[in-house]
Amino acid sequence: MDAISVLTGDPLVFTALATMLGLLVGSFLNVVIHRLPRMLQRDWRAQCAVLLEQAPDPVESRYNLIVPRSACPHCGHVIGALENIPVISYLLLKGRCGACGEPISVRYPIVELMTGVLSGIVAWSFGAQWATCFALMITWALIALTFIDVDHQLLPDIITLPLLWLGLLVSLANLQVGGSPLFADVRSAVIGAAAGYLSLWLVFHLFRLLTGKEGMGYGDFKLLAALGAWLGWQMLLLIILLSTLVGALIGIVMMLGGKRSRQTPIPFGPYLAAAGWIAMLWGDGIVQAYLRIWG
Repeated sequence: MDAISVLTGDPLVFTALATMLGLLVGSFLNVVIHRLPRMLQRDWRAQCAVLLEQAPDPVESRYNLIVPRSACPHCGHVIGALENIPVISYLLLKGRCGACGEPISVRYPIVELMTGVLSGIVAWSFGAQWATCFALMITWALIALTFIDVDHQLLPDIITLPLLWLGLLVSLANLQVGGSPLFADVRSAVIGAAAGYLSLWLVFHLFRLLTGKEGMGYGDFKLLAALGAWLGWQMLLLIILLSTLVGALIGIVMMLGGKRSRQTPIPFGPYLAAAGWIAMLWGDGIVQAYLRIWG
């Protein structure tokens, strides 16, 4: 039996491999979450200097997702390969820098572990199919967007727009899992993208007219449009209901706990991302259960 037959024939093997891949991707997502907003800020400052006809900032060292190498923010110790093993290195180092002993944020192993677990769930749910590859890509993009939005209240176009266009292109392929389409067909994808964007766009402007405040950002519109492109317009109502319900509950709990006031903005992107991921895996079952309950 060749390796491909083992991979496609044994769900446990495929799930284990997807989980390990997810752990590795999670390590890279930590870099994306930390560096991408700073890369965008550098670019925006450079563009503003050009528009204002000001002297550009002094030339800074290269800074992207590849260079410089990851290092301790306290002492500058460059992190070696053995110190960068997902989750394991954090446990072996007891959550501290191997050079200076300063604490390492628990965020890093959380992102790695979350990416691994969610990747395993996707692999177990859909099996060794081409559709699973795209489902994993969506999962990883949503994790990155979630943590960037939590930190900076920003959903970068460099992630949301490619996710949107890729969803529209994949709708042409009619990818299936177990004989049923996993993603939307072309018609549902196009309508879903347009309806996803316009629905939150209308809510945004109605809220601003009524209150004089902006209730969300344009990145939320683009993220819901991307989810509509992948899952179709049929899932938009479920995504909006789930994200609104969870967002409201968490917001109330945080206000009651004194961690946020009514004036503190709460990023909506993480709730959209979570609701979209749930809809991708179990949306049809949730909708059918709801319809059965109400006859």
